[in-house]
Amino acid sequence: MTRLKNLPNPKIRTVVFDVGETLVDESREYGSWADWLGVPRHTFSATFGAILARGGDYRDTFQVFRPGFDLAVERVARVQAGRPETYDESDLYPDARPTLEALQDAGFKIGIAGNQTIRSEAILRQLNFAADWIATSDGLGVAKPSSEFFRAIIDLAGVAASEILYVGDRLDNDIAPAQRIGMATVLIRRGPWGYIIKDPEVERRCLATINSLTELTALLANPE
Repeated sequence: MTRLKNLPNPKIRTVVFDVGETLVDESREYGSWADWLGVPRHTFSATFGAILARGGDYRDTFQVFRPGFDLAVERVARVQAGRPETYDESDLYPDARPTLEALQDAGFKIGIAGNQTIRSEAILRQLNFAADWIATSDGLGVAKPSSEFFRAIIDLAGVAASEILYVGDRLDNDIAPAQRIGMATVLIRRGPWGYIIKDPEVERRCLATINSLTELTALLANPE
């Protein structure tokens, strides 16, 4: 854990987790998209990383292989073809479930909130996480990095923004907008965004940068 200095130690009451690359390893999801496009998985992955490295949107990856690609339309097509996007227990990071349970047992309220589809929201609910509430961009009608998404989290948590810790893998989509609205933040460095996107000032304002969710328990127990 990289514990960052010169920061206030807020009284955290609610811990909210992003979904993709925070709780869920999305390797299978993106591999299935490569299969759908008919390109080798390593080629799709390399192109994905290259686009992120130059500051592009991950959705531009699809355009490289199929110009005019419409992600929403193709999601429907996959369902109709019996090949819907999906994930299950085997796609969870090993530290996800134990950390949520440990924090809930320690008295924290737990939320899960990410840019996800209604289908993903249903899967999250079926996984029976130790969570007090679950929300997705499709369900809320607003998406990160919009401040409205984070205001919705505050409403769901029922506490002040300063009493919420948001944990995510993206400095641009998760951490920076959560900070702007007054939340405490922790960056988990995993998945492509966790390593490729750099913003030293935003990271400096995090309570910590971690490599495993299990580090959160010690961080919140000993914030000094």
